Amino acid sequence: MYQILNVRQLADKMVLMDIKAPRVAKYCHPGQFIIVRLDEKGERIPLTICDYDRQNGTVTIVFAAVGASTTKMFQLGVGDRFKDFVGPLGCEAEFINKDVELLKQKRFLFVAGGVGAAPVYPQVKWLHEQGVPVDVIIGARNAEMLILEDEMRAVAGNLYLATDDGSVGHHGLVTDVIKKLVTDGNQYDEVIAIGPMIMMKFVALLTKELGIPTVVSMNSIMVDGTGMCGACRLTVGNEVKFACVDGPEFDGHLVDFDEAMKRQTMYQDEEATAMMRLSENHKGGCCGGDQ
Repeated sequence: MYQILNVRQLADKMVLMDIKAPRVAKYCHPGQFIIVRLDEKGERIPLTICDYDRQNGTVTIVFAAVGASTTKMFQLGVGDRFKDFVGPLGCEAEFINKDVELLKQKRFLFVAGGVGAAPVYPQVKWLHEQGVPVDVIIGARNAEMLILEDEMRAVAGNLYLATDDGSVGHHGLVTDVIKKLVTDGNQYDEVIAIGPMIMMKFVALLTKELGIPTVVSMNSIMVDGTGMCGACRLTVGNEVKFACVDGPEFDGHLVDFDEAMKRQTMYQDEEATAMMRLSENHKGGCCGGDQ
């Protein structure tokens, strides 16, 4: 059993948890993910790793309560435990295996949308620890939904904020900020974008025009997390890939985003039914009837 050591609510229905998982903490790298399961009958939930502490044996996860299982997870507190906490899974960020001195000669721009700031953070932190300065853009609907700003500011060379309503930072889209940075003379060797599918699609379209290689994370379409279910199948160039075993990061200029966005809607009916059962059980005073 994997104990929850710390819980911090980051925004509405968005929470950070530190989990005691020494083996995962020992071997994980930025870009990888884990699978959690609440209990014997619980759903397998893939979550990208937000941070890790090898010395203390902890792994940090961030998630939004958007479905029945994550809503149950949102209600957990310090001292509660997960039945399973499996990982690390997936491939680490590509730059992890590159020569650090060569990385110092490159300029990276990370673009995080919403909860995508969580998987962006460990990558920026790792580069910062190697002495590689990077720029970061975080986008959110409003100031209240902006997460990990302080943590990101501590490791980013430059941090830029964008909100849909203009409550903080640039009033508009992250793509507007990218355009302005490039127009102002900033030159980037690589963009890494993680966030809502539609955001990554338009970031990739823009960077393709600008001629900047771009990596995107397709973690949001993962279901089983082991390549067995096929739910995270996507087309990258002319090849079929699976986000969980071949990724979750891919060349953003080659991903068929329209296909991937359709795949995201596959389980909407089932999730709506699960949420309805969860709501009915709460009204009846029982919390476990939808398993």
